[in-house]
Amino acid sequence: MGGSSRSTRSVAELEREVRELRQANETLKMYFTMALELDLQSPPPAAVFEMARERAGAHAVAPQPPAPRPHGGVRWAQEDPAEAGDVPPTKVEFRVLGPIEATIGGRYVDLGATKQRAALTLLVSQVGQPVSVDVLVEALWDGQPPQSAISSLHAYIANLRRVLEPDRAPRKPAKVLRTRGRGYLLDSSVVDVDAHRFGTCATAGWQALDRCDPQRALDEFEAGLALWRGEAYAEVSDATHVSPEVVRLEELRLSVVEGRCAALIAVGAHEVAVSELAGFTQSHPLREYGCELFSLALYRAGRQADALSVLRMHQRRMAEDLGISSSPALQRLEVEILRQAPTLD
Repeated sequence: MGGSSRSTRSVAELEREVRELRQANETLKMYFTMALELDLQSPPPAAVFEMARERAGAHAVAPQPPAPRPHGGVRWAQEDPAEAGDVPPTKVEFRVLGPIEATIGGRYVDLGATKQRAALTLLVSQVGQPVSVDVLVEALWDGQPPQSAISSLHAYIANLRRVLEPDRAPRKPAKVLRTRGRGYLLDSSVVDVDAHRFGTCATAGWQALDRCDPQRALDEFEAGLALWRGEAYAEVSDATHVSPEVVRLEELRLSVVEGRCAALIAVGAHEVAVSELAGFTQSHPLREYGCELFSLALYRAGRQADALSVLRMHQRRMAEDLGISSSPALQRLEVEILRQAPTLD
């Protein structure tokens, strides 16, 4: 009986020690997993190792923090800061004039699930500026985040870092998606965004028109419009910090459509301009510059009556819907069409 009791106690003690060892291992495993995901810049505090040793009991060997090694192995980013900027990352190109896409070296990359893509879209909308964790959580969960929201966000960021810098060595600090305080930012020096290129094309197109170079203007406008695939920042277009930029880009897009039609008229492609402006003015009936261009294109295509009809229909709409008169530019254009002014040719 006595021997049986001692055996039972020995088994129970061994089982308890095994459980404690497993708990200690899980503690360390959890820390190193978080370190890998969050790109922590310092080794784990000694308290973590001490806690694991105490929980494991006398049978456990206290683990040691990783020491610097001259070649290979895991090293913490702070150990050798001189190496941080040795190899610049390949530039990442983001496309947000439609559903978000990313390419690295001309190859598309998988940006993951819906919320992960939305987090990246929000960061792209603020390239070069930090976006706080609070803003990201608010946008991703519509103001009602679950208890796991912060952990989920950290996982999204870790996944995105691996995707955006596939060749980054372990423990090297991220250079594309960086940590800033209690938030994250995309480094503008290694990121290219189609929305920014669109703005550059728009400016170049209008400058070319001002220089009386309509063919160059047409090329710039068409290059800019070709970047659009749908609504800008589609995944988070309603987010508080993004919606003003969505509105701005849409207004700029409409002005570029009008600029392209002005360039078409200037190079003599009147019929093409007529077909483009017919649909544009129907979708945006209150845009007076579009109406002016449509009427001018019709007149130069030899359709004087249709040109006058467009102007008068617009005038009635403005009076009935808004209680205002047409702009002076449209009124002058109507008079010049009636007079068949040589300046219109």
